[in-house]
Amino acid sequence: MMKFIGYDVGSSSIKASIVDENGKVIAHAKYPESEMAIDSPKIGWAEQNPEQWWQNLRILTQKIIAESHIDKNEIKGIGISYQMHGLVLVGKDKKVLRPSIIWCDSRAVETGDKAFDDLGEEVCMNKLLNSPGNFTASKLKWVKENEPEVYEKIWKFMLPGDFIALKLSGEATTTVTGLSEGVLWDFQKHQASKTLLNHWGIDESLVSTVVDNFTEQCVVSKQGAEESGLPEGIPILYRAGDQPNNALSLNVMNPGEIAATGGTSGVVYGVTDNIHSKESVRVNNFAHINHTKEQSRIGKMLCLNGAGIQYSWLRHQVDQKRHSYQELNDLASQIPIGSDGIIVLPFGNGAERVLKNKDIGSSTYNVNFNRHKSVHLFRAGLEGIAYSFVYGTEILMNDGLQKGIIKAGGDNLFRSSLFAQSIANLLDTEIRIFDTTGSTGAARAAAIGAGAFETLTDILTEKDITTTYIPDFKNMDQYRESYVKWKNKLEQVISAT
Repeated sequence: MMKFIGYDVGSSSIKASIVDENGKVIAHAKYPESEMAIDSPKIGWAEQNPEQWWQNLRILTQKIIAESHIDKNEIKGIGISYQMHGLVLVGKDKKVLRPSIIWCDSRAVETGDKAFDDLGEEVCMNKLLNSPGNFTASKLKWVKENEPEVYEKIWKFMLPGDFIALKLSGEATTTVTGLSEGVLWDFQKHQASKTLLNHWGIDESLVSTVVDNFTEQCVVSKQGAEESGLPEGIPILYRAGDQPNNALSLNVMNPGEIAATGGTSGVVYGVTDNIHSKESVRVNNFAHINHTKEQSRIGKMLCLNGAGIQYSWLRHQVDQKRHSYQELNDLASQIPIGSDGIIVLPFGNGAERVLKNKDIGSSTYNVNFNRHKSVHLFRAGLEGIAYSFVYGTEILMNDGLQKGIIKAGGDNLFRSSLFAQSIANLLDTEIRIFDTTGSTGAARAAAIGAGAFETLTDILTEKDITTTYIPDFKNMDQYRESYVKWKNKLEQVISAT
């Protein structure tokens, strides 16, 4: 029986899943167990060493094959999911030139904003579907301006998943979905954006070869096989950023369908066939994995940099890791809705696009030293993250996203009933939690690329649902009162920044 391996290259860890040709999960693992470090040489900067991703992936591959007791030669294809918007620069020797400027780095905000002003909203919206913002293209321009000695050595610029594919195969390839997430895809001409590249004086030769999401993109080289432990010659059959991949994992493929995730960052990702946007400086519009020139499938995405990282910070710094996340959730659930007046704004992980690229930091309000305990902070932290999801989803819906059932995986903040129920109540919608992960989705997508599934919709069924949250109307007024107070405080802070 054929088997397929999927990777999820995150900023916290690398995850891997092995599935059989029916999509059944045989093994799942991650490495390292502790979160990978994010370096911040300056305020607002965030970097990681791409070679560390590769070394961790190598260790993980050997670990999952050994623990699953399979013959590695049964693995017939690879799927790759990866942290979006990062910039990896490699020279002609295919070695990394500098640390990756990752998704939550804010240094290129002004660079992208200036390009938006120079090119004009009409050009950016009609061709790129986005403001250049703080994405991969803007980060590349920042390097060109600030590190010319590095820029001159560039052979190819890559997204994180492209780099992993390079290490496995020795070939430099990328995807339409990937270039669009870097705001480098021209949706009118269906090619890499010459408009933006020419505006910034970036040579088009730095762009890797463009391949489809579901195809034989490249194959594992002899060196890639020796280093990873995978069989030589097997194909990489699928590649996508973590949020389009998360949507695929949840069978969110068509207009009106919505996926959500609450990891280090938080994301609401809805599919539409509408390529127009009036909230272009606050939300993103990327080519979904099934987007084609003939049939538009656009992923309309809200990203909240400050999400799970806020709760992780509370667990590490306030709780000193005395409790597990589940135990913290249980403790927080003992506190009434509204956290006895405490308000947490969870935006402490760089500039937030939903806040028009302002970096307002994380802040906590109304703490009373005589009344409040750490458990109040845990509740307020979860509520603050949930309310930021609601706040952003309201913006998405104002931009034309249809309200539908929200689907989420079970390996992140949505494991917390307090968190998920708050969102279900305030948006008056059902939330379904599925037993799937990003690496599982990538593995199943590789099976799709190999033809093991007849259609994309065969990847997930209702039997994978583990939990359903429906609006709880008896507490609706309390939730809304708490959310309005939170929202008013947020808007006060935004107006003062």
